[in-house]
Amino acid sequence: MTILHRLSRVFLPFATALLLAACATGPRVSTDGSTEADFSRYRSFAFFEPLALEDSGYSTLLSEQLRAEARRQMEARGYVYQPEAPDLRVNLNAFVEEKADIVRVPEVDFGWYYSYRARAYVAVPIHRERAELVRYREGTVNVDLVDAREKRLVWEGVAVGSAAGRTPAERRERAARAVAAIFEAFPYRAGAAAPAAR
Repeated sequence: MTILHRLSRVFLPFATALLLAACATGPRVSTDGSTEADFSRYRSFAFFEPLALEDSGYSTLLSEQLRAEARRQMEARGYVYQPEAPDLRVNLNAFVEEKADIVRVPEVDFGWYYSYRARAYVAVPIHRERAELVRYREGTVNVDLVDAREKRLVWEGVAVGSAAGRTPAERRERAARAVAAIFEAFPYRAGAAAPAAR
C-alpha cells in the first residue's frame, strides 16, 4: 500500500467529519404563511393538548423543552399566554430519520513504467475516486400556528438538521435551538398587521 493510499484512508474520516459539521452548523429553515390571515387580531396564544409530538398522550422531556422554548419565543414577540380562549394555538412536532449519503473521496496512486527516452522508470499519477456510504441521523422540527377561532393554519415553520448528539440532553437542546431558529423567521409581533422590520 503506497503512502498516498494510506493518506487517503486518513482523509476519509476527515471528509466525513466535514460533511457532518456542515450539517451541524444550523438547521435549514423553511416557512409558509397564510396571505388571508389578519395577524393584527392575534394577541394571545396557548398550546394544543396534547401536542403532535406527544402521540402517546403524555408529555416527555423533549416536548416540555420545546414547549418552553416556543412559549419564550412567543412571549418575546408580545404574545400573552392564555390557556382559555387564545387567539392562536401552537402545535409542535419533531421526529428523527436515519439517512445515508455517498461521499466520494479522491485518491491518487502512482503507476510506474520504463521510459526509453529517459532511460529510467517514470511515475505516472493515477487519479480515481472511492465511494463511501455515510450514515447519519436527521431531525425535523415543526411549529404550527393555528387560528383558534377558525381552526385554520395561519403560519408554519420547519427546521431540518443534524440530530447528532452524544446524550439525550444534547439532542433535546439541539431541537430547542431549532425551535428558536424557526421563530427567527417569524415576522409578526402581537397585534401587528405588518411584519416586523428586520
